[in-house]
Parts: sequence; C-alpha cells; structure tokens
Amino acid sequence: MVINTNISALNAATQLDMNGTNLRTSLARLSSGSQITSPSDDPAGLAVSMKLSAQVARTHAAQSNVSNAISFNQTQDGYLQQVNTALSRMSELAIQSQDVTKTTTDRQLYQQEYSTLGSYINNVGTQSFNGVSLFNGTTLNVTTDGQGGTFSNLGVNLATSTSYTTATGDDISSITGAKAAVTDTVKAIQQLASDRATIGANEETLGYYNNQLGSLSNNLQAATSQITDVDVATESTNYAKENILVQSSTAMLAQANALPQSLLRLLS
Repeated sequence: MVINTNISALNAATQLDMNGTNLRTSLARLSSGSQITSPSDDPAGLAVSMKLSAQVARTHAAQSNVSNAISFNQTQDGYLQQVNTALSRMSELAIQSQDVTKTTTDRQLYQQEYSTLGSYINNVGTQSFNGVSLFNGTTLNVTTDGQGGTFSNLGVNLATSTSYTTATGDDISSITGAKAAVTDTVKAIQQLASDRATIGANEETLGYYNNQLGSLSNNLQAATSQITDVDVATESTNYAKENILVQSSTAMLAQANALPQSLLRLLS
C-alpha cells in the first residue's frame, strides 16, 4: 500500500464523474422532453431531425398557402352565386319587357332595374381578396408542397369578359333591345356555369392537396419524434439507476480516501 498515490480513490473518483455525467444527462432529458440535449448525444440523429423539422415547417407553410387559396376560391364562388341570381332576374326582366301590353314607360322601369343589376355585376368584377383581384382571369400558381411544387389555380374573368359585359350593357327599354338581352343573358349564364365549374374544380383539387399535406406533416412529425423525443418510462428507469450509481460511487470514494488512514497504525 502506498501513500502518495491512492489508486483506489482515483478509480472511484473517475467512476463517480462518469456516473455523475450520466445522471445529469438523464435529468436533462427528462426535464426537456428530448433525448438529444447536446449534439454529442446523437450527432447523426440530430442531423436527420434538423432536416425533418425544416421539412415540417415548409409543409406547414405550403398547407397555409393551400388553405388561403381555398378561401380565395370560396370567396369567388360566393360572389358568383349572387351574380347568378342577378343574371337570372335580368333575363326575366328582358322577357317581361317584350310583353306587348306594356307601355314605353313600363319598359323604362324594367330597364332601370336591369341597369342597376348590370352595375352590380360590373362592380363584382372589380372585387379583390387581400389585394389580389378575384375576377381578372389570371391563373395563380399555388405552392402545394415543401419543395416548391405548384398547382395552376385557373382564373375567372368577370371584369372584361364579353359574355358578361355585353349582357350588362344591354338596353331593354324596347322590344328589340329586350330580345337581344335575352340572348345575351343566356350566354352570360352559360359562361357563369362554366366559371363556377372551374372554381369548383380548383377547390376540389386544392382540398386533396390540403389533406395530403396534413397527412405528410403528421408522418414527418412522428418520424422526428422517434429520433428526438425522450421515452419517459425508459429514461426514468435509467435516471433511478444512475442516481443509485452516483450514491454508490460517492460512498466508495469516501471508503477509498479512508484507506491511507490505516497506514497510521503501521507507523504508530
């Protein structure tokens, strides 16, 4: 037995340091809920989780874009439902104005209502959604995934389409004008039916993209969780084990430090 170098105490101190590090790591994992509290815990896992987390963020952004595009289309269709009501009434007025028992004054009253409804339709053509025109016919490329893929959201032209502007500009104060208005309003209603079908197709497809992104986001988050989230049951057991080892190492270090005291008996 030597006095200058207490090998037993050094070994016990080393073991205590290792157990203490493991205990602190376990405590950090339990308190943070993450099993990667520093890059050294799992370098490869950290790298993969960072890429997955970034993809999750991009997916959420794409899902927000798609949701806003769906709202855009729903707003369009909401306006066009009212335009349909207005055009239907205008075609009805054009037929009524052809009644031979009506006077010129009566037809002028029909024209006044017809013109007012036409002005409403023209005004709808100028509406916008968050500053983006709803009815200028522009196709909008909606980002639908985290890699920048897009869907062509076909536009609807209500502002300058002759199918609408011709009908809204008709004059039914005469029988001849009323006959022309019937033809023009029928064409406008046919165009409106086609435009609403386009909007419906846009909404349907964007809905598929939205559901797909939601599923992808869930799967990506599940994959990230497998890498980064701590298993509380397992880690609690590990924490209890490391806590016992630290206490044991501390006791053994105390015993090792007491060993040189026995040499005093040899010197006495």
